[in-house]
Amino acid sequence: MRFSSKTVGLASAVITVLIWTGFIVIARASASRGLLPLDIVLARILGASAVLLPWAWWWMRPARLAGQATGSLGGLSPLPLGPTLQAGFLGGLLYAVLAYNGFFFAPASHASVLLPGSLPLWTTLLAWLVLREKVSSARALGLSCIVLGDVLVGGASLLMAFEGGEVWKGDLLFMIAACCWAGYSVTVRRHGLDAVRATMAITAFAFVTFVPLYLGLIGLGVLPTHLTQVPWTEILFQVVFQGVGSVVISGITFTQMVRHYGPVRSTMITALVPGLSALGAVWFLGEPLHWNLLAGLALVTGGILFGVRQMPKPEPKTGAPA
Repeated sequence: MRFSSKTVGLASAVITVLIWTGFIVIARASASRGLLPLDIVLARILGASAVLLPWAWWWMRPARLAGQATGSLGGLSPLPLGPTLQAGFLGGLLYAVLAYNGFFFAPASHASVLLPGSLPLWTTLLAWLVLREKVSSARALGLSCIVLGDVLVGGASLLMAFEGGEVWKGDLLFMIAACCWAGYSVTVRRHGLDAVRATMAITAFAFVTFVPLYLGLIGLGVLPTHLTQVPWTEILFQVVFQGVGSVVISGITFTQMVRHYGPVRSTMITALVPGLSALGAVWFLGEPLHWNLLAGLALVTGGILFGVRQMPKPEPKTGAPA
């Protein structure tokens, strides 16, 4: 049974919103449960690799048996080396390292505004620079609201830095992480990457580069770790949710959205994530919502929704996106 492109795009959007919302709340909660940020990054990569690397190997098996050159990174990535390195560095490695470190400094309510809320801004700028996509005046107005919302949240924490606060560090990490993911989404559109192959490629890149380096530095005593100090159930949970959920499932659905809607419209569809994750932070984590967070959340969500309402319907796509 084959579903229409519209059905696949809509289902991908719903799944992505739910997982991204859970990602913000759970990642912040994990910051107080014992594991260090890079420990969680390791669990994320190992969980995703356990599913995607055998899948990629089996997927490329017919080509290998036929004597054809396929993939890169020793056959772990199904994509050529160039797209693998570019997409893998931005979407597979740098985003995770920056985001998880950010949760150890800033609350989930800040991440709700600065992670998904900043994506339309960064994606529009990168799509304009790389893909030469035009920015309408209506979309520019929506993005201005997003910028103002980010300033209300990040600016307040920056002022508190003079009193010794460290929340601004997390806010900055969230902003840079959002820029990295936006760069990944534009890379997907530019190279016309297939959803599954792109997710396999960024996982292979992260596995080859991060895992041996991190384990080696731990073995040498250069980097600290809490992997031996927490229950195995905590590690298993992070492997399943952060790896299988946030990478395998969310990675495929997000990339599928990019293929169907384009990078800018895809990130604007996630307008529900800031509000849902902020409510989740209040309900599950007991975080307060100060006036600047509420105002920033309203501006960011309003800016995203305004941009979605003012954007024209995408042209039907045939094959890979341009």
